Amino acid sequence: MSIKKEYQVKDYAGKLAKGFLKNPLTALLGVTILVMGYLALNVMPREEDPQIAISGGAVIIAMPGATPQEIENVIVNPLERKLREVKGIEHIYGMAMDNVGIVNVMYYIGQNREISNLKLYDKVMQNMDNMPKGVMQPIIKPFDIDIDIPILSVSFYAKDGSRVNDVKLYEIARKIQQKINAVENVAKTTLKGARRAQYNIEVDLQKLSAYHLSLGQIMQAVQSVAVDVPDVKGRTKDNKLVIFGVKNAIESVKDVDSIIVAQYMGSPIYLRDVASVTKGVDIQNFQTAKMLFKKSVDSKLSKEKSQITLTVAKLAGTNAVFVSDDVIDILSEHKDEFAKEGIGYLITRNYGTRADEAVNELMHHLVITIVIIALMLVFALGWRESIIVTFTVPAILAITLFVAYLSGQTINRITLFAFLLSLGLLVDAAIIVIENIHRHLHAHDVDSKEMDKLVVEATDEIGAPTNVATLAIILTMVPMAFVGGMMGSFMKPIPYNVPVALIASLFIAYIFTPYLSLKLLKKPKHKHHYNKGGN
Repeated sequence: MSIKKEYQVKDYAGKLAKGFLKNPLTALLGVTILVMGYLALNVMPREEDPQIAISGGAVIIAMPGATPQEIENVIVNPLERKLREVKGIEHIYGMAMDNVGIVNVMYYIGQNREISNLKLYDKVMQNMDNMPKGVMQPIIKPFDIDIDIPILSVSFYAKDGSRVNDVKLYEIARKIQQKINAVENVAKTTLKGARRAQYNIEVDLQKLSAYHLSLGQIMQAVQSVAVDVPDVKGRTKDNKLVIFGVKNAIESVKDVDSIIVAQYMGSPIYLRDVASVTKGVDIQNFQTAKMLFKKSVDSKLSKEKSQITLTVAKLAGTNAVFVSDDVIDILSEHKDEFAKEGIGYLITRNYGTRADEAVNELMHHLVITIVIIALMLVFALGWRESIIVTFTVPAILAITLFVAYLSGQTINRITLFAFLLSLGLLVDAAIIVIENIHRHLHAHDVDSKEMDKLVVEATDEIGAPTNVATLAIILTMVPMAFVGGMMGSFMKPIPYNVPVALIASLFIAYIFTPYLSLKLLKKPKHKHHYNKGGN
């Protein structure tokens, strides 16, 4: 009678299976993984699309009295040559106009914005001594797409019968803007379409010509008094503090009318002599917006109302859902005030809701896909085997989500697309392991093996080829991480998350598939046949 040798574990797959097969902490590890994934899913920032680090800046240099040709030759072209020395700048666009030159630069996608802005500022300042005489101090204005795209837009308008005018509407919207700007993770707020209060001066050109005056003289006269005079503070010899203020020169229409523009034959010429002054809104503002309200669903008639749009942008890498909810809470707190003043508002854009819906929809599709895989395995292997493989999918996704959270990623449609892309690959390792265990359970010599040793042997047998196959798939994803430009930045979640998911699938398959097989699967009962003449 020959004694069969005990199977010797050769691969890491068998070692993992053997180490966790009867370990009391294996079940706790599985629960911990699922909990970590659930927490990561709820805590990770949600966005509809991944934020791409596109940034640049503009250098504005004024030279009063210079022609566009002169601006181009002495400012724009030399500045373009110097800026090309800065590493990280991809494109440079120069514009020459009367009195001013503008050079716009765009950094390579993915460049550190703060460092690039410092390089730009240093290069401009280092070469100011090469600028011609008469050039004014340059203005350097960086721009950043992260905070220039709003996630929320709110339109304020006066309801029917309300006594709120455009100026009052602006003041209330401005107060709300100040409160929203203090909300955590709000980066930038703007008001568009606002009408501000001002004194409007309409000059009579015929009277202006009769007094031999120019519009420039009118502007200088108004600007000379249209300033806030600050309080003056000082200390006397006996160490007493003296504070006094000077009354503002312009506080009413009468004050504007009384501005002296010039002298004519020894008599002063007042602004009222050549212009009419009214108190109202900024009539020169051509960026106002209107809202159209349909009187009924079927009616083609609509009513037009003036509105002010408040836009809110968030900081990069923060949760669009949480930021938009916080802003909406601020608006809800002022509902009574809005009702009292007769002001209504509509949320015309809510990026947070769209991001949440996109993430929830893709998660719903993930669940449907997992159910389909489970049903297929029921018919192919059996319901017990199907349960084992189905558990591995959420466990793998949980690990991937948690690693993505630790690496500072956000949940967006590209991240979830990476999960959907890899979902068919995630179950490969678990299916291979469970199929080999299933084969061993139906082998002719199954009765001679103990269940725990059978499971370890079946797992160890397929370890090497499964590792190589998974590694080959991972290597096909790696080149995508080196794609540059806009497409590379947009698709980066795929090469970041798919390899993590595939590596996690190996560990889950080698640890939990044998463990659950030992708990759920049983050896089939075989009928033994004996020869009549034998023992």
